[in-house]
Amino acid sequence: MNHEFLLQLITSPVVTEKTAIAADTSNQYVFKVLSSANKIEIKAAVEKLFEVDVVSVKTLNVKGKTKRFGRLIGKRSDVKKAYVRIKSGQEIEFATA
Repeated sequence: MNHEFLLQLITSPVVTEKTAIAADTSNQYVFKVLSSANKIEIKAAVEKLFEVDVVSVKTLNVKGKTKRFGRLIGKRSDVKKAYVRIKSGQEIEFATA
């Protein structure tokens, strides 16, 4: 696959307390990905970008919430998340600024 496409496929990592616990206990990392991405493309992107061995990929479509801003009604964006499990003993480091 094209390296530029793989860079665009993974939008950002999801870093929360829940994902930090999943990373520590079961080597599972969470990424926001393009809504058109499939599991095979996500696996290839993570393996190439982070140089790790991916064991499994699970995807989840999160529907955006409808929120009120005073009189106005707005909607948050829909997001696709990928839960990526890597081989034990390997680790993905995220740069913190």
